[in-house]
Amino acid sequence: MGFDLAGMIQAIGYVGLFAIIFAESGVLLGFFLPGDSLLFTAGFLASQGYGNIVILAAICFIAAVLGDSFGYAFGRRAGPRVFVREEGWLFRKAYVERMRVFFARWGGKAIVLARFTPVIRTFAPISAGIAGMPYRTFFFYNVTGGFLWAVGIVGLGYVLGNTIPNIDGFLLPLVGGIIVISLIPSAVEFFAMRSKRKHGGSKG
Repeated sequence: MGFDLAGMIQAIGYVGLFAIIFAESGVLLGFFLPGDSLLFTAGFLASQGYGNIVILAAICFIAAVLGDSFGYAFGRRAGPRVFVREEGWLFRKAYVERMRVFFARWGGKAIVLARFTPVIRTFAPISAGIAGMPYRTFFFYNVTGGFLWAVGIVGLGYVLGNTIPNIDGFLLPLVGGIIVISLIPSAVEFFAMRSKRKHGGSKG
């Protein structure tokens, strides 16, 4: 295969994994990093003796929670100055208002659900900070979502690696499947918003 994810994980070790998960969870430019596939592959490697599953799960969980907390703090403090402009780079006033309505409707559940959706995972904590979600509420759902996501996907890779014979031969298709499945919510949301804009434009 062209890109050896398993080899990369073995090369970067725990510190590298922590940095990538932290960045993808809440650092604005980390949205392109492969969080889901990285966690699954790391769990699989632990099942094959490359690393300790407890240490691995703990590191990924802590990195996810701290990354989201960083994103929240950034949105809370810098967001109003950086993003709340009529023609901002990433956010406009209309987008910020939609975020406030979205979090007012779904609350902390949005933070948990966003964990399992690439790209949205990175922007959700920043958006929560901009929207003014209370930190106590955010922290509870951040920890809950971080645990379900990090420990859940790492654990899935570990369990499958220990229970299915010769699964290493199917690692690439499995990782590809995880990537496709994780992108489905984003695709559904994209086409729903596109359809809504189209119908809204036709009414106007």
